[in-house]
Amino acid sequence: MKLKLLLLAWVIPFVGWSQKQLQLSLPEVVALAQSDAPDVLLAQTRLSNNYWIYQSFLADYKPQIDLNANLPNLNRVIEAITLPDGTQNFVPRSFMNNSVNISLGQDIALTGGRVFVSTGLERIDIFKTNIVDASSSYFASPISVGFQQPLFRFNELKWNREIEPLRYKEATLSFAENMESVAYDAAELFFDVLIAQLNIEATEKIKANADTLYRISQGRFEVGRIAETELLQIELSAQNANASLAQATLDLQTSTERLRNFLGITEGVKFELKPPSDIPTFAIDGNIALTQASQNRSQNIRLQRLLKEAEREVVRAEKEAGINANVFGQFGLSQTDPTLGGAYNNPLDQERLSVGIQMPLADWGKAKARQQIAKSNQELTQMNVEQEWVNFEREILLKVNQFDLVRNQVALAGRSYEISQKRQDITRKRYLIGKIGITDLNIAINEQDAARVGYITALRRFWLAYYELRNLCLYDFENGQSLVKKPEGF
Repeated sequence: MKLKLLLLAWVIPFVGWSQKQLQLSLPEVVALAQSDAPDVLLAQTRLSNNYWIYQSFLADYKPQIDLNANLPNLNRVIEAITLPDGTQNFVPRSFMNNSVNISLGQDIALTGGRVFVSTGLERIDIFKTNIVDASSSYFASPISVGFQQPLFRFNELKWNREIEPLRYKEATLSFAENMESVAYDAAELFFDVLIAQLNIEATEKIKANADTLYRISQGRFEVGRIAETELLQIELSAQNANASLAQATLDLQTSTERLRNFLGITEGVKFELKPPSDIPTFAIDGNIALTQASQNRSQNIRLQRLLKEAEREVVRAEKEAGINANVFGQFGLSQTDPTLGGAYNNPLDQERLSVGIQMPLADWGKAKARQQIAKSNQELTQMNVEQEWVNFEREILLKVNQFDLVRNQVALAGRSYEISQKRQDITRKRYLIGKIGITDLNIAINEQDAARVGYITALRRFWLAYYELRNLCLYDFENGQSLVKKPEGF
């Protein structure tokens, strides 16, 4: 946001008071897009969501402190109770039960079990009725410790500890990829506007030359130096120049609106973009590109996560097919007394121990089928991961090899454009003195226009290849530094 405000502060009034002119280079457009463009804000929101999911995961491995209280629990009813002789009768009951309990629990990722410690106090007040007298009593449990340990069961905590950090790292790297995707899109829109602006300049020049040539040709036709067919052809060229200028104006308006929306600029602005004058000369080593891609791209982490998840499902299927047992143990001290102090005197010990067992006796091959499905999915995931990584390596090496080619194409296209300009100037002068015909002049004009389009297209192709390589490797080859940066606040 600060970058956008700084750039807009240099906006120069251009058209009245409603539309302003914004002069930007390619790096400035990319920086402006990466500051707070709508796509960047969406990427930040996705990263924030993943950040809090990861924080929630981390909290699962920290002690949990809980307070459970029931203050008060008043009960004044007529209920059916069983009398000592075995009969039932409706009697009025009036009592209040107040309780408070504080517990501290900790999950054990290594074993999948849980340990806990708690303390609690409970008071019961019996109100006087025609059957019982008023009384109060306390039940205190100063301390109680225990554990719960599954045996032979799938340990979700252990596998989450291996997978969730990969998932969050993948989200962090995906954010860096999204930022470079924004840079690529910004460069693409930059050249859309730039090409539209250059087309405006070229068509305006072509129109001016066509109008001048038409006026001169009218004079030459009047004195009988050219035929009417040649004059009509020149007039048609002038009309075509008018149509080209109108189309170029429409293209500029469309591309400008798209760039403005992409950058999140709400004011009406007119861009004055500066063509990139210098082409980077650094070389890109394929081995460095592969190394940086394997370290920086989220794809590598995602493939690791997929393999881990497939392995987890195999273990889950195996564990769920066998014996499941659960051991629960608890030891505590407790006492009851009509007074609060007495409830904490000479507490009595209390112990609990239980072992539960669950074992399938006959499932008609269902568990075995689940295991085979999980193993088959693991093998399929392994093959897909290997193939995807091979394809990714090939793509990077192909882009690296093509990078020098597109850079050379820019130099060749630039030289061709210079030659076509000189040839068109010479041809125009020769036509004006009557040395050549209109056909040769039109050929020179068309060749110059084609060379101009070829040069701008080559320039566009180079810079898009440059930002595509940055995105593929998340590495700044020009400055030799990683593009993976953790955003502020995470």
